[in-house]
Amino acid sequence: MKRLVLAGTLLLATAAAVPAEAQDAAAIARAREVVRARLDSIPGISVAVARDGRIIWSEGFGWADFEQHVPVTTATEFRIGSISKSLTSAAVGLLVEEGKLDLDAPVQRYVPSFPEKPWPITTRLVAGHLAGIRHYRGAEFVLYRRYDSVLQSLDIFKDDSLLFQPGTKFSYSSYGWNLVSAVIEGASGDNYLHFMRTRVIEPLHLTHTSPDWLDSIIPHRTRYYARSGGTWVNTPAVDNSYKWAGGGFLSTAEDLVTYGSALLEPGFLKAETLRLLFTSQRTTDGRASGYGIGWFIGRDSTLGPVYSHGGGSIGGTSDLVILPASHLVIAIVTNMTDATLGRLVSDLERVFLGN
Repeated sequence: MKRLVLAGTLLLATAAAVPAEAQDAAAIARAREVVRARLDSIPGISVAVARDGRIIWSEGFGWADFEQHVPVTTATEFRIGSISKSLTSAAVGLLVEEGKLDLDAPVQRYVPSFPEKPWPITTRLVAGHLAGIRHYRGAEFVLYRRYDSVLQSLDIFKDDSLLFQPGTKFSYSSYGWNLVSAVIEGASGDNYLHFMRTRVIEPLHLTHTSPDWLDSIIPHRTRYYARSGGTWVNTPAVDNSYKWAGGGFLSTAEDLVTYGSALLEPGFLKAETLRLLFTSQRTTDGRASGYGIGWFIGRDSTLGPVYSHGGGSIGGTSDLVILPASHLVIAIVTNMTDATLGRLVSDLERVFLGN
């Protein structure tokens, strides 16, 4: 059983938890059947569930390599797409706590090379998809070019006009998080990927989370698939170095629920920082955007607050959900482009909440 470090405390299963574990065993049996029912439409799936900072279920299903019949395991690493934004939000929080990042200062304070626009834009607005920065265009989602730095990746969009006056609308933008990663470098004085590794990934013991380097040997990395004409096909090769913070990381379901569990209570981040990440921003006319900093913010009449992020990649679809009222965290990762996970997530929530 994996151990988690949460709020500086090592959490372990105890004898007192036996009744709960028996209940979990029944839920796991039901959940296993729910996931297996999806294996006709997704080559490989890995699922992990944590409650109260302890992983209660982690299992792989299907194939990490369909051709060679290499099974998915709990160590299989998948593209997590835009959940990379949620990982990066912790770096933003740490820099705010240290007084190195003012979310309401113009981004040029930290990235002087970013062109000024007709209106000022701030890191808070960019991180909340309120800054008017555009999303992918044309074939940009399948770029196959190596970018050597975060600043170089800004060249894709930095000279484009804003879509609207910042603060007036919500418009999802992965490129906005490219700019956030450049802000992190300017505020910290460190390389973005190094900061993520030394300040977020290693301290939280995310041992199977890393940038998706195309030219590196990464143990347990899955192959990538899509559906075409009713059959599985290999996806085109892409190089995600152009969007590390927006969608460029690999991870496992176990690492993702470990990360989500670290945000259930103050510890790794302060209470006020967690409120910052998990509070919906608002447009200038007062409308809630449904997005904080790196997280979608929702509320369910039964589940209470719901903090979540999905990830869509070439050859990967993922979902990470935090249910703070129940101290439950669920992660699903797959090796398929455009897999539909909403129903599966809902089913697993009901199973593990006893509904």
